[in-house]
Amino acid sequence: MAKKLNISLRQYVRIDKEEDLPRRDVLKNLIDELGLTNEEIGEYIRKITQDIA
Repeated sequence: MAKKLNISLRQYVRIDKEEDLPRRDVLKNLIDELGLTNEEIGEYIRKITQDIA
């Protein structure tokens, strides 16, 4: 997946473990690769903004 997203494996693991947020371009590519629905995207955004607050 890291190769498909054009990021390092380390960066992918950090995103996967929620230790880092993906850049906008990486997030868009991840959404496309996983075929996420708008509802799933909304849930993710709510979760990460809640964790930040």
